[in-house]
Amino acid sequence: MGALVALSPLAPLAGCTVERREDRDVDGDGEWVSPFTGEAGGEPGQVLAVKVDNAPPARPQIGVEAADLVYVEEVEAGLSRLVAVYAGRLPERVGPVRSARESDLELLRQFDEPALAFSGAQSGLLPLIDAAPAHTRTPDAAPDAYHRDPQRAAPHNLFVAPEALLATAPEAGEAADIGFVFGAAPEGGGEPVDEREVSYANAGFGFRWDAAARRWSVALDGEATELSAATVVLQYVTVRPSEFGDGAGHITPYTETVGSGDAEVLRDGRSWPARWRRRSERRGTAFTGADGQPLRFAPGPVWVVFLPA
Repeated sequence: MGALVALSPLAPLAGCTVERREDRDVDGDGEWVSPFTGEAGGEPGQVLAVKVDNAPPARPQIGVEAADLVYVEEVEAGLSRLVAVYAGRLPERVGPVRSARESDLELLRQFDEPALAFSGAQSGLLPLIDAAPAHTRTPDAAPDAYHRDPQRAAPHNLFVAPEALLATAPEAGEAADIGFVFGAAPEGGGEPVDEREVSYANAGFGFRWDAAARRWSVALDGEATELSAATVVLQYVTVRPSEFGDGAGHITPYTETVGSGDAEVLRDGRSWPARWRRRSERRGTAFTGADGQPLRFAPGPVWVVFLPA
């Protein structure tokens, strides 16, 4: 586990806790409601984030369909990676697992002390990861939790067993509020949308509304997948060069998730314009509609796609 120290002026001092709201832990029947999906039932689980490969040779990914929350982020050369987040409902395995990026630390700080499964990182980034307030686990740190699939080519063949990994991180934090509000669709407004496509330089994402399943079917680079979401958030953020790069000379983008900006929320076959705001690394992200009120998500899995503003 990394030591609890601040990573930047926005990070808390060691020993501080993430700021939470506790008004949505249970529904009217006393059942626990997931702050990540808005679905009732079960109980708070430890938070596990997994860095997942999204290069074409990595597909189909395994276990991502079971994630409560999926973040999509740009990496070098206009490619993309996924951050799949789980809390309680764990698939047998997840992957392919790939490396971490600097901006992952800012994004994951909202979960307090989550467990993070990743394959490794650039040597210059490792001290920052070691210092982050998270329970970081590579194959070297938790060898029994990882395996290579001989049916796939490296480096797209590393998989993690979530239950085994969390057994090595008993102090990983449990799911708590990260700013999402769930419920009925906003009254009035919203534009009917059958499909929305967004892209980076070398990675494309399509979301097609499936009325029968009441889910957005996910396409990756134009190819249909088994992945889906109840709510899709297209969040426009600052993406700037970081101090790191890859071996081919590509600069690693840094995705800033603290701040404010525009967003588009897709749910129930409709689109709503929104504003997002995240006050600090210690807090989650609030999404508001044109009326300034919280914009409610549809209960179910959420995908958040970070796009350059």
